[in-house]
Amino acid sequence: MNNTVSELSPHLYTLFNGRNLGEKQHEAFMLLTVTEQSLPHTAMISVGEVIALTPTSLRLGLWENTTTTNNIIRTGQATIVVFYNEAACYIQLELAKLPDLSDAKHPRTRFSAKVVACREDKAQYADIISGVQIRLKEPAEVLERWEETLLELCR
Repeated sequence: MNNTVSELSPHLYTLFNGRNLGEKQHEAFMLLTVTEQSLPHTAMISVGEVIALTPTSLRLGLWENTTTTNNIIRTGQATIVVFYNEAACYIQLELAKLPDLSDAKHPRTRFSAKVVACREDKAQYADIISGVQIRLKEPAEVLERWEETLLELCR
Protein backbone atom coordinates (compact mmCIF):
# COMPACT_ATOMS: atom_id res chain seq x y z
CA MET A 1 0.00 0.00 0.00
CA ASN A 2 1.33 3.37 -0.95
CA ASN A 3 -0.67 6.58 -0.43
CA THR A 4 0.60 10.12 -0.90
CA VAL A 5 -1.18 12.99 0.83
CA SER A 6 -0.17 16.52 1.87
CA GLU A 7 -0.54 16.07 5.63
CA LEU A 8 0.61 13.80 8.41
CA SER A 9 -1.53 10.80 9.22
CA PRO A 10 -3.04 10.79 12.73
CA HIS A 11 -0.38 8.37 14.06
CA LEU A 12 2.49 10.49 12.62
CA TYR A 13 0.92 13.64 14.03
CA THR A 14 0.76 11.94 17.45
CA LEU A 15 4.39 10.83 17.10
CA PHE A 16 5.50 14.43 16.46
CA ASN A 17 3.08 16.26 18.79
CA GLY A 18 5.75 16.98 21.44
CA ARG A 19 3.95 15.06 24.19
CA ASN A 20 4.99 11.94 26.08
CA LEU A 21 8.63 12.27 25.07
CA GLY A 22 9.67 9.64 27.59
CA GLU A 23 7.59 7.04 25.74
CA LYS A 24 9.04 8.15 22.38
CA GLN A 25 12.67 8.63 23.46
CA HIS A 26 13.93 5.62 21.50
CA GLU A 27 12.53 6.77 18.16
CA ALA A 28 14.94 8.35 15.69
CA PHE A 29 14.46 9.41 12.09
CA MET A 30 16.52 10.09 9.01
CA LEU A 31 16.54 13.67 7.73
CA LEU A 32 17.57 13.81 4.08
CA THR A 33 18.91 16.90 2.33
CA VAL A 34 20.96 17.61 -0.80
CA THR A 35 24.52 18.94 -0.76
CA GLU A 36 25.94 21.68 -2.99
CA GLN A 37 27.34 18.86 -5.15
CA SER A 38 23.77 17.51 -5.60
CA LEU A 39 24.56 14.45 -3.47
CA PRO A 40 22.19 13.07 -0.83
CA HIS A 41 23.07 13.85 2.77
CA THR A 42 21.56 11.92 5.70
CA ALA A 43 21.35 13.04 9.32
CA MET A 44 19.57 11.66 12.34
CA ILE A 45 16.92 13.58 14.28
CA SER A 46 14.81 12.70 17.29
CA VAL A 47 11.41 13.58 18.71
CA GLY A 48 13.21 16.36 20.60
CA GLU A 49 14.05 18.22 17.39
CA VAL A 50 10.76 18.21 15.49
CA ILE A 51 7.25 19.16 16.54
CA ALA A 52 4.00 19.08 14.60
CA LEU A 53 1.93 22.21 15.18
CA THR A 54 -0.79 20.88 12.85
CA PRO A 55 -0.94 17.91 10.46
CA THR A 56 0.47 20.20 7.72
CA SER A 57 2.87 22.39 9.72
CA LEU A 58 6.00 21.35 11.61
CA ARG A 59 8.94 23.07 13.27
CA LEU A 60 12.48 21.72 13.33
CA GLY A 61 15.27 22.79 15.66
CA LEU A 62 18.64 21.69 14.29
CA TRP A 63 22.20 22.11 15.47
CA GLU A 64 23.74 25.30 14.14
CA ASN A 65 26.25 25.26 11.26
CA THR A 66 25.86 21.60 10.33
CA THR A 67 25.82 20.28 6.78
CA THR A 68 22.12 19.47 7.18
CA THR A 69 21.24 22.93 8.50
CA ASN A 70 23.22 24.64 5.75
CA ASN A 71 21.62 22.43 3.09
CA ILE A 72 18.14 23.37 4.30
CA ILE A 73 19.00 27.08 4.43
CA ARG A 74 20.29 26.83 0.85
CA THR A 75 17.51 24.69 -0.70
CA GLY A 76 14.49 25.12 1.57
CA GLN A 77 13.79 21.40 1.25
CA ALA A 78 14.20 18.18 3.21
CA THR A 79 12.63 14.76 3.63
CA ILE A 80 12.07 12.99 6.93
CA VAL A 81 12.09 9.19 6.74
CA VAL A 82 10.21 7.45 9.54
CA PHE A 83 9.74 3.74 10.18
CA TYR A 84 6.68 3.62 12.41
CA ASN A 85 3.38 1.80 12.81
CA GLU A 86 4.58 -1.02 10.50
CA ALA A 87 5.16 1.43 7.63
CA ALA A 88 7.97 3.34 5.97
CA CYS A 89 6.92 6.99 5.87
CA TYR A 90 8.46 9.69 3.69
CA ILE A 91 7.59 13.28 4.63
CA GLN A 92 8.67 15.86 2.04
CA LEU A 93 9.00 19.36 3.48
CA GLU A 94 9.37 22.94 2.31
CA LEU A 95 11.21 24.86 5.03
CA ALA A 96 11.93 28.46 5.94
CA LYS A 97 14.42 29.63 8.54
CA LEU A 98 12.85 31.25 11.59
CA PRO A 99 14.45 34.11 13.50
CA ASP A 100 16.94 33.15 16.18
CA LEU A 101 15.75 33.36 19.78
CA SER A 102 18.11 35.60 21.71
CA ASP A 103 17.02 34.03 25.00
CA ALA A 104 17.07 30.38 23.84
CA LYS A 105 18.24 28.00 26.54
CA HIS A 106 19.30 25.53 23.83
CA PRO A 107 20.24 27.55 20.73
CA ARG A 108 19.22 25.87 17.50
CA THR A 109 18.64 26.93 13.95
CA ARG A 110 14.86 26.88 13.80
CA PHE A 111 12.75 26.15 10.74
CA SER A 112 9.07 26.25 9.95
CA ALA A 113 8.12 23.39 7.65
CA LYS A 114 5.14 22.76 5.41
CA VAL A 115 4.27 19.16 4.57
CA VAL A 116 4.37 18.98 0.77
CA ALA A 117 3.83 15.23 0.52
CA CYS A 118 3.56 12.39 2.99
CA ARG A 119 3.70 8.83 1.73
CA GLU A 120 3.26 5.74 3.86
CA ASP A 121 4.56 2.56 2.31
CA LYS A 122 3.43 -0.85 3.57
CA ALA A 123 4.03 -4.19 1.93
CA GLN A 124 1.25 -6.77 1.85
CA TYR A 125 3.75 -9.59 2.24
CA ALA A 126 5.71 -8.25 5.24
CA ASP A 127 5.48 -5.94 8.25
CA ILE A 128 8.16 -3.45 9.18
CA ILE A 129 8.89 -4.36 12.78
CA SER A 130 11.48 -1.77 13.66
CA GLY A 131 13.15 1.33 12.42
CA VAL A 132 15.95 3.45 13.73
CA GLN A 133 16.03 3.10 17.53
CA ILE A 134 18.29 4.84 20.01
CA ARG A 135 19.13 4.51 23.71
CA LEU A 136 19.75 7.75 25.54
CA LYS A 137 22.82 7.70 27.78
CA GLU A 138 21.34 10.26 30.18
CA PRO A 139 17.56 10.10 29.59
CA ALA A 140 16.44 12.55 32.29
CA GLU A 141 18.83 15.26 31.11
CA VAL A 142 18.07 14.74 27.42
CA LEU A 143 14.29 14.57 27.89
CA GLU A 144 14.38 17.85 29.82
CA ARG A 145 16.42 19.47 27.02
CA TRP A 146 14.03 18.11 24.39
CA GLU A 147 11.00 19.48 26.22
CA GLU A 148 12.65 22.90 26.53
CA THR A 149 13.72 22.83 22.87
CA LEU A 150 10.21 21.95 21.69
CA LEU A 151 8.73 24.78 23.77
CA GLU A 152 11.21 27.17 22.14
CA LEU A 153 10.26 25.84 18.70
CA CYS A 154 6.64 26.78 19.33
CA ARG A 155 7.56 30.43 19.99
